[in-house]
Amino acid sequence: MKTNLEGKRVLVIDDDGLFCDAVADFLGEHGLKVATATTGQAGLELASRGQMDVVLLDQRLPDAEGHELCASIHKANEETKIIFITAHASYDGAAKAISAGAHDYLSKPVELEELLRAVEQALRVKALEKVTVVEQYKRHKDSQKAVLIGADGALADVARMIELAAGSDAPVLITGETGTGKNVVAKNIHYSSAHRSGPFIPINCAALPENLIESELFGYEKGAFTGAEASRRGVFEMAEGGTLFLDEIGEMPLHLQSKLLSALEDGQIKRLGGEKYIAVDVRIIAATASDLDRTLGESFREDLYFRLSVVRIHLPPLRERTRDLPALCDHLLGQTTNGRHVKIDARDLERLAAYAWPGNVRELKNVLERAALLQPGGPIRPSDLIGATPLAAASIESAATKNHARTGTDAGPDLRQGSVRELQDVEREYVLWALEHNDDNFTQTAKALGIALSTLKRKLRSYGVR
Repeated sequence: MKTNLEGKRVLVIDDDGLFCDAVADFLGEHGLKVATATTGQAGLELASRGQMDVVLLDQRLPDAEGHELCASIHKANEETKIIFITAHASYDGAAKAISAGAHDYLSKPVELEELLRAVEQALRVKALEKVTVVEQYKRHKDSQKAVLIGADGALADVARMIELAAGSDAPVLITGETGTGKNVVAKNIHYSSAHRSGPFIPINCAALPENLIESELFGYEKGAFTGAEASRRGVFEMAEGGTLFLDEIGEMPLHLQSKLLSALEDGQIKRLGGEKYIAVDVRIIAATASDLDRTLGESFREDLYFRLSVVRIHLPPLRERTRDLPALCDHLLGQTTNGRHVKIDARDLERLAAYAWPGNVRELKNVLERAALLQPGGPIRPSDLIGATPLAAASIESAATKNHARTGTDAGPDLRQGSVRELQDVEREYVLWALEHNDDNFTQTAKALGIALSTLKRKLRSYGVR
């Protein structure tokens, strides 16, 4: 890890003024900001006023012992790294320095280059500790968000499967409609498992262009393709010791599914353009909103499907777990309002329970956030914002009118009439209409739908369109 010395603050506390000046001049030439003091009292005042990254501390000072000052310096800033320097090296002195919290211990006479290396190493450790603290905080916040609301109701079976999955390293396949909280379940498994101290790395297979998925997953070597000017790790290596969450696994291209299967079977991956295999210790959790059973043998490999679904967890849609709505609303509003209590009228909860929630928990969270923002100061009425509000309906009607006037065609298939149909059938009808509307231009259709071209092609293949 390369250390940037520019602007880092170093304090030299030593009763030898010539030594202080020599160190200050030398370290200053390398971009460090250096302050000096020849007594313990003066040094402590400087350390208390400014946030020092490193303190070079003499073991013996006219008014104090170095190890006695250590606690006071750390009280001013516990992140400061202290390097003891002494002309009277001894085992007892070193033991006192280390027990007082010293990072390093050097003996005089000391070469200035050796001193610079010690400062660089102290700064590297300080930077790594900061990264560790940030990662620990992020993991703590993520684990707090990975809460399963309704584990004693409609999600009781899901809770039991999560507990089962957390106790093993077997691959997990999570299924359910978009917005049901598959990522929350994945995090819940991770933070309840033996991999909890490792990273949790999510990757959305549908959000990446087909030509980038392989390099994103497995990494690449320098020169593997045009623009690969340096080697790069993929997410498999980044997730070492932790969990890799492959969302929308059904969108993964067939030729990469075989490589993923090999990685699962052998615990090894090979970078793009590489020749050697790299061992990886990674827990795989996959998720999909698609019906993989319908695409087995066509756009999804059967062997990969069975390998991923050692533990299979299905999340029911929100419309099938309306008894969880009060607890879900409390939890989601707590996240939205930073813990501030917001009340929902009991009659409004009945209206929420009567709604179909096509966007599931994600839609509920959006509605609650809007209600808390637009209806401050009292009990909120989120049911006023669900479905097609008058404003939303007017916008849709206006857009349809403009589109009809411009193209002379309808804005799209009428999906509001008749009985409720399966989501994949509605999606197929709309995608095929969009393709026809764009004169069979795949690129324009993908752009209009807001999806990658590779994703559109895979969907069309699953519809039997070549």
